[in-house]
Amino acid sequence: MWWPSTVIGAGAGFAVASIPGALLGALLGQAMDRRLRLQGWDDLRERLGGRPALRDDELLFVLLGRLAKSDGRVLEGHIQQARLEMTRLDLTEPARRRAIAAFNRGKAGKDRLGSHLRRISQQPHAAEGTLRACWRMVWADGKAGRHERDLLLGWGEQLGLSRNQVQALSLEYEPRKAASEGGNMTYAAALRLLGLEPDSEAGQVKQAYRRLISKHHPDKLVGSGASEARVREATELTRELHQAYAMVRKRRGL
Repeated sequence: MWWPSTVIGAGAGFAVASIPGALLGALLGQAMDRRLRLQGWDDLRERLGGRPALRDDELLFVLLGRLAKSDGRVLEGHIQQARLEMTRLDLTEPARRRAIAAFNRGKAGKDRLGSHLRRISQQPHAAEGTLRACWRMVWADGKAGRHERDLLLGWGEQLGLSRNQVQALSLEYEPRKAASEGGNMTYAAALRLLGLEPDSEAGQVKQAYRRLISKHHPDKLVGSGASEARVREATELTRELHQAYAMVRKRRGL
């Protein structure tokens, strides 16, 4: 039987109108998820805002970028730490490019991350690894600001970790109090630690810092059977290298 299109339209409108609101929302949500492969409503908002969907392998570097920018300025230590995380994950060149783009995307701070973090929370090992990498980024400049701590407490909750668990992870990467407050390190001591001369050029300063950080970073010991004391010693040395580099750059106006 033939039905005028207006009748069909009216009938369809009546049928939709008769569906309870909650059920209609669920049906539309399922349809959009199948059509767009959405991870959640946060993902939908990102797409409507013109931002590409956030991939699972990009999430960590978006988080790291947001932390690095949280105090308003991304330092060389933050960039170096991001590079170390890429090395730790043994990323391929295409994956490294995606990670760099994700880090820059994180600096903008526009992504809604709740649904992505809750998805990762279903994998406890991945959730803890994510928080560990975030704490390493926080301490890359030798200090943890209130805003950075608040971000990690919030992310930790969405990842399924308690406040105590999140704070306990911080202690594993926190530098010694003396190092974080400047300690007794002098400019001459900073030069010795980095293996530099007073007249070393700017390029030599940066090269020495990066080489030593790469050599002594505690991540290289994790999983190798190294003792907890050795890992902590490497962590402290890494923080001192960050401090020495910051001191030399400030003194030299680099």
